[in-house]
Amino acid sequence: MNILLTAINAKYIHSNLAVYSLKASAGKYEPMTELAEFTINNQADDIFRAVYRKKPDLLFLSCYIWNRNEVIHLAENIHKVLPETVIWAGGPEVSYDAEEFLNLHPQFSGVMVGEGERTFYRLLQHYVDGLLLLSEIPGIVYRDKATDGESHTADRSALSAKSESAEEAGRESQILSTGLPELMTTLDELSFVYQTPEDFEHRIIYYESSRGCPYSCSYCLSSIDKRVRFRSPELVKRELLFLLEHKVPQVKFVDRTFNCNHTHALEIWRFIREHDNGITNFHFEIAADILTEEELEVLGGMRPGLVQLEIGVQTVNERTLEAIHRTAKFRRITDRVLKIAAGRNIHQHLDLIAGLPYEDFESFQSSFDAVYALKPQELQLGFLKVLRGSEMHRRAQEYGIVYRGEPPYEVLSTRWISCDELLRLKEVEEMLEVYYNSQQFRYTMEALEKLFERPFALYEALADHYEAHEAEGKSYSRMQRFVILRKFIRETVCAGKRSAGAGGVPEAMGEMMPDVREEPRRFDELLTLDIYLRENAKSRPVWAEDTAIYREKIIGFYQREEQLHTYLPGYDGMNWKQMMRMTHLEHFTYDVLVSGKKKEIWLLFDYERRDPLTNDAAVFEINMEE
Repeated sequence: MNILLTAINAKYIHSNLAVYSLKASAGKYEPMTELAEFTINNQADDIFRAVYRKKPDLLFLSCYIWNRNEVIHLAENIHKVLPETVIWAGGPEVSYDAEEFLNLHPQFSGVMVGEGERTFYRLLQHYVDGLLLLSEIPGIVYRDKATDGESHTADRSALSAKSESAEEAGRESQILSTGLPELMTTLDELSFVYQTPEDFEHRIIYYESSRGCPYSCSYCLSSIDKRVRFRSPELVKRELLFLLEHKVPQVKFVDRTFNCNHTHALEIWRFIREHDNGITNFHFEIAADILTEEELEVLGGMRPGLVQLEIGVQTVNERTLEAIHRTAKFRRITDRVLKIAAGRNIHQHLDLIAGLPYEDFESFQSSFDAVYALKPQELQLGFLKVLRGSEMHRRAQEYGIVYRGEPPYEVLSTRWISCDELLRLKEVEEMLEVYYNSQQFRYTMEALEKLFERPFALYEALADHYEAHEAEGKSYSRMQRFVILRKFIRETVCAGKRSAGAGGVPEAMGEMMPDVREEPRRFDELLTLDIYLRENAKSRPVWAEDTAIYREKIIGFYQREEQLHTYLPGYDGMNWKQMMRMTHLEHFTYDVLVSGKKKEIWLLFDYERRDPLTNDAAVFEINMEE
């Protein structure tokens, strides 16, 4: 029998842990079980062709909010041309309303609900060997075809079911449920899914050391399963060592709150620190407010870039936090985030959610400004998704939440925030992604922030600029983004214009930076700094100073470096011309790295040595008179 587990991922770099775990749990049926992974960016025809050519007897489809429509359409078309293929779905997007899903989509034979490894194995026992009746398998909702009022299809294997007449197959079916599946008491029962990590080259490895979440966030499906179960630390360490030995680029823990068990978290973090291979990065989703001093000490000893942390703040509005059952105090989160940041060794990703109960437009701006002030490496401005099965879904009408009827069920308006205001936040989100989260405009943006009454106003002003120049929603190269930002600076900031958005450029701007109107050159140099920090750009920005007048001076510097290697010790054996091609030397008339005041300096950019948190080139101030 040909069994196909299929996943349609959001991006190529992602892998689907669910289907890999199901395959690993197939036991004696594993040799006949095959995986097929695609992305939502693949053409529907290409996915259909690949699945059709497999001619599966059993087809299992993993369903999430990002691929629900693609999964449904794929199953519908496969059923038309391979009517004897038995099609099952699983995943959070179909588990909550499985009966309704089967009634709406007759191409599916059933849905696996909840934890699926044991369920999958038992389904294979039923379909391959006929050892179990479907009615004996916990954790499924299935379509039962009936004859003369008696259930019979559920009690036969798929092979015998194929012999049904067309008349039988067309008879009405009933939808039956066997209830929720029994949960494993420990994740040690699960097999390790990454036996051949070379199959995951250039992709993220997803790893699970616990299931369940002790918290009750009303917008999250993880709050449904409060029973947290763990994989034993010894087993986790053995498996992580395998991944470390194979030097995989990134391991992303999918644990909902990794540090909810401090002993578990500490043991794994210490292991990672002690077995660092200098390459692999580990990602954890944590609750910052519960970090202990001991955990902070361990994290502080990590190699820069070894670990990155995702921290859900969501809002600083106390009424909202109470409504969504978030108990974390923002002042405690602030304390922990700043202590981590002081070590300059860990990438921090902080989340906000727009559209939550009791949060209006002004309140959200306050949440934005408060979290932005913490200066995480990444600030995600997300929008509430009203997931089926969540408390937020049940109370949507009470809160006046209007949301999209199709995945991802994103909020359109609430009693507190209008659709116009949420669309405004979408525009701010785009500017935040481009000019903050990319970390490619860092020095320019830090200077601009000082000229606005609040951080949110800067990104509103940028959104206004894009709209005024009909630039929103378009694709631009990195250099084009710099050109747009420079135009914004000259038209909005250096011209002293106030933004149409909240806050805008302060009237007292001239007092904060007296030379800003007379010295747009300073911002040009900041833009140039940001360009060369990230790459040795082949095309020099049009506003940058002509370096031809310094050519002899620059050549003299590299000739001295060929002999002395004062600043470039890693370039032994290279001549001065090679070093000049591989690095960049730039003249500035402002101290762009520190004070911002007028001071002639030379900066050397070394692209072989980079900051592991920002990916910026190493920068050295050069004494050109040596």
